[in-house]
Amino acid sequence: MNNLRLVTVFAVAMAAIGTGIASAKLMASVVNAPTRFSGSCCIYTGAPALAVTLSMVEAGGGPSDFSTATLLKTLAGSHFDAEVAKLTNQYGKAQVGQFLKTFDFVVSDSLAIVTAKKIALPSQPNPDPHNGAALAGALWAAGQTGDGYNVEVMLDRAVSHPIHFKVMSDIDVKYGVAADASYHAILTTAMKDLASAYHLNASGSMESM
Repeated sequence: MNNLRLVTVFAVAMAAIGTGIASAKLMASVVNAPTRFSGSCCIYTGAPALAVTLSMVEAGGGPSDFSTATLLKTLAGSHFDAEVAKLTNQYGKAQVGQFLKTFDFVVSDSLAIVTAKKIALPSQPNPDPHNGAALAGALWAAGQTGDGYNVEVMLDRAVSHPIHFKVMSDIDVKYGVAADASYHAILTTAMKDLASAYHLNASGSMESM
């Protein structure tokens, strides 16, 4: 619990301190507005990238059998064992376990909201959900603001900002704010680790070494 409280305090401090990002640097539909867990900037107000979202869900086993562990195995590929060890060492086994539960809930809750709102998902995922490196690149690109990566922008682009915000509220009710903050922190770390492992640039493409 102490670790969860520290993550929460850190997230709140980031939001309070802010990042001072100039609006001129931001990408289209990215707004310099405070987030709950990722500092004073940014949120994404445009249409969601549902083809990427569908690819992510299918990479995790599909809507009925989604598993965050399966998704991470697809995304990380040969880096999976090392990444799990790194996250466990950094955050602790309990927090990583809660992260997996929270992410599973995020997907099921998002799909339930999308269904209730009668939002049609694309007929085909993009990129190929079996190509972990390409999917990691697409998710990394989805989190770009014009001034770096932001996990909340990635989640906004995945389902839209209003649905992302509703899901965060649902996480708070089910697991608590500390678990919500930890979920965002661990997901940020995992995405940055994937970007480093695959040498991804801001567009999600692999840079030659």
